[in-house]
Amino acid sequence: MDRRLLIATAAGAWIACALLTQTAVAQSTAAQPAAPAGDSPHALSSQDIELLRKDLRSQKKQLIAQNLKLSDAEATKFWPIYDQYVAELAKINDKKYSVIQQYADKYATLSDQEAMSLIQQWQEVDIAAGQLRLKYMGIVAKAIGGRKAAAFGQLDRRIALIVELQLASRLPMVQ
Repeated sequence: MDRRLLIATAAGAWIACALLTQTAVAQSTAAQPAAPAGDSPHALSSQDIELLRKDLRSQKKQLIAQNLKLSDAEATKFWPIYDQYVAELAKINDKKYSVIQQYADKYATLSDQEAMSLIQQWQEVDIAAGQLRLKYMGIVAKAIGGRKAAAFGQLDRRIALIVELQLASRLPMVQ
């Protein structure tokens, strides 16, 4: 099962990489030095990010369903909690993708203050996501038991780490 999870998660992350690579190539080939920084197109459009997020959420739910073996009674309790968790996580990730959007739009021209602000915001999003995971571990454990809650936590974290690694590795370094 771990191998199947890794392959499926890597496929989801591959989509993120492909999107980020395409936009990075488009950004580098479309860059015009004479154009003012405010007139440059988004490296990642809001529509691109939203499509990516929907696809990743769908794949994540499928992976969890395939790897978290729940009885019918457990599934009845778990999935509404999961949906609530994902909705709260999406709000946190709205901020993350906003930060990524801002960074991608002007990474080459960031001031020291802007660069520090964006990296601090990204770190704050990571902290908020971690706090949300902790909050939901107790809720999930009450619904399906500690061992299955821990398995869910592992699955959720593995998927998140793979996606995060792919995103981070595709973003250009601050100039």
